Amino acid sequence: MPQALDRASEILALQAHVERAGCAWACAFSSSAEFEAAVIRSRRAAGVYRPRRNRRYVVCAAAAAGMLVLAVLMII
Repeated sequence: MPQALDRASEILALQAHVERAGCAWACAFSSSAEFEAAVIRSRRAAGVYRPRRNRRYVVCAAAAAGMLVLAVLMII
């Protein structure tokens, strides 16, 4: 009888080790798209990607100044 209990406890211990080993190799992300989104989110938080709004304002201001110069040249 004690051997049966030892075997049962060994089997339960082995199953617990298998479950823990499976969790250790599991990925925290369910898909590659989710992983890529997390990478981009962390890079943005680190400041790798600068906001593009500033560039748009500069381009719009340059275009407006160019149109103003063109209008002045057409009047003269």
